[in-house]
Amino acid sequence: MLRFFKVNDPFRLVGLAIYLLILTSIYLVWNPLPITSPQLIWMLLGERLGQGFFLYQDIIDDTGPLSAGFFTLIDLLFGRSQLAYELIGRVIILFQIIYWNSTLIRYKVFDENTYLPAIIMAALFHFSFDMLSLNPAMLGSTFLILALGQLFSQTVLQKETSESTLLIGIYGGLAAGFHPSYILFLPYLIFTAIVISGFSFRQLMLSLVGYTLPILLISVFYYWNDGLQEAIDIWPLILLTAKSTYQSYWSWLIIAAFPILLSLIGYFLSAVLKGSTINQQKQRQLIILWLLFASAEFLFIKKQAGFQLIIFVPGFTYLITQFFLHIRRGIIPKLGFYLLILGLPAFAWWYWQNNVDNPEYFVSDQIDPAFQNKNIMILGPNISDYQNSILGGPFLNYQLSKTYLDQERDLPEKARLYQMLQNQQPEIILDQEGQFQSILNDFPELSRHYKLQKKGVFILN
Repeated sequence: MLRFFKVNDPFRLVGLAIYLLILTSIYLVWNPLPITSPQLIWMLLGERLGQGFFLYQDIIDDTGPLSAGFFTLIDLLFGRSQLAYELIGRVIILFQIIYWNSTLIRYKVFDENTYLPAIIMAALFHFSFDMLSLNPAMLGSTFLILALGQLFSQTVLQKETSESTLLIGIYGGLAAGFHPSYILFLPYLIFTAIVISGFSFRQLMLSLVGYTLPILLISVFYYWNDGLQEAIDIWPLILLTAKSTYQSYWSWLIIAAFPILLSLIGYFLSAVLKGSTINQQKQRQLIILWLLFASAEFLFIKKQAGFQLIIFVPGFTYLITQFFLHIRRGIIPKLGFYLLILGLPAFAWWYWQNNVDNPEYFVSDQIDPAFQNKNIMILGPNISDYQNSILGGPFLNYQLSKTYLDQERDLPEKARLYQMLQNQQPEIILDQEGQFQSILNDFPELSRHYKLQKKGVFILN
């Protein structure tokens, strides 16, 4: 199998497709995992936006605006379909794999052209079950990989290419629009463009213009719909919200120990023991800096879950491929290959089936039938009752909503909050931590519309 993928033949992609198909069948048919809380939130967000509401203006959530628009499209086509999220995620993964492998071949990153990166990358995506399903990090990382591919092109081209320079910026801006924490890669793009790719001042300005273009268009959209001020108010609060730790660093380290070992050996072999061309040295520097900036991103993310690790996959794919290309003989490369391709997905699948760091990551099947098909709003971390009901209020992301509600307000801001609640008026409010009671204390007028049915449950009169 190792020899099969080492050959430079596009037909090897058929083997890749079969590999993904088999693992997808095991994941989705034999023992599927329940829906996760973030995934349910994305479905609710897409559904609510499809009803004519606006993110930030009518719905408090930290999802990137472009991802929110994509989830709206998915809801229009498939509704709340977990299967659709899983299958669309696999399609995007296949695109990333094919593009990244093609990039490595096109720009002579390795001494030989090979399809080993494709199968290695496919295995790494099975590090965690939630890396395979559609999510904002996956959408954003797709454009970051496209930007990285354009940076690789700058390492081999000997002339200025305005198109490539502009695309680097546009792809980076789109990535931030899909997943706001990827804005951290703006310094990466600037630094690598200047130091490694040797951008001139004109090229740098062109790239920055490309970066700001998607963000400017997003801002114009919100301005056109009278929601720019609300968006500006919400964006800084995202940095102040508490982190939701769904999976621990320790769990990640247990599963990632073997890929990390292969990566370190691959880096040592390529950088120390083997000679490299100037272009290959630049490409290696791009990858190492990519991994460093990807690590720094975890200082800012608010949902610590496996799907956030997608950004590491291209870098580790590059380093692990170096390992198998430089160690050719003996049992070690064959054993290492099978442990990675078969052992990593199997061990990760078993581990996440038997180890749950945070039970709130999975949506519970214990739901109250009294809420079925009702417009409800949940103020609390347990959102299980949304499964058979409809989001009826503005507060979707609880941690962000809590930060939003706890801040000091002047009179116009209080009026905006009251109008937000008054316009949507959910039929039932599940107040798990007393947040809505505090709202009633600040807005006595709302007490005329809601009465306490039982502890933590308010109903609309």
